[in-house]
Amino acid sequence: MKTKNIVKTLTIPLLFLHSISSTFAQTIPIEDHVQSVVSHLVGVMDTSQQAAANPKKSSVQMTTCKVTVLDEPKSVYLYQEQALTQSLNQPYRQRILNIKPATEPDTIESKSYKIQKPETLIGFCQKPESERQVNKSNLIEAFCSVFLKPIADGYQGETPAQGCPANVRGAVKITNTVILDSSGMETWDRGFDANGQQVWGAQDQSYQYRWVK
Repeated sequence: MKTKNIVKTLTIPLLFLHSISSTFAQTIPIEDHVQSVVSHLVGVMDTSQQAAANPKKSSVQMTTCKVTVLDEPKSVYLYQEQALTQSLNQPYRQRILNIKPATEPDTIESKSYKIQKPETLIGFCQKPESERQVNKSNLIEAFCSVFLKPIADGYQGETPAQGCPANVRGAVKITNTVILDSSGMETWDRGFDANGQQVWGAQDQSYQYRWVK
C-alpha cells in the first residue's frame, strides 16, 4: 500500500513530486477525477482508532452516499452526516456535497449545502440508492467549498484563504484542509470567532477518519 502521507516521501524533492502529481493530473480527464473523489468519500469512516489512542478525542462516524438531486439529475451529489459513534441516530452535522470540476485546472470543487429540515434525512444512506432523492429546493444556498487537487495517493485541498462564513458554536468563520487517501480522510476543521480566535476544531493534530470494514 502506498503511504498515505506525502510528508513521508520527503526523500524525493518536493518540486519533483509536484511535477509528478501535475503530470499525472493532466493525463486523466477531469470527469474521472470527479468520480475518483467520490470513491474516496462514499462509505463509512470513523475516528475510533484515534480516540482509542487519545482519550481526549471523540469517536465520530462519518457516513457518505450518492444521492440524486431531482432538478439536476446529471450532476454529482453526495449526502454526508457525522455523529458520535455512541449516538448515530443523532447526527450533529448533515450536508449535501456537489462534487464538480472547479474553474481552476486539475481541481475538483466539493461545494457544501445545508439542508431544509435535516432531521428528515437522518439515516438517509441506509435507503437504496434509487430512493435517495432530494429536490434542489430542499437545499440552502451553498456556504462553503473545498478545492481538491490530485496528490500521490489521493487528493488534498482546502477552503478559500479567507475561510467560509459560519454561525456554528460561536464561530463566524470556518476553515478546513482535507486529505483523501487510501486509508480514509484527514481534516483540519477549525472555527474562529469575530476576533479571529479559534473557538473549536483541530489543534496540533488532524481529525483522522479511517474506513470502517
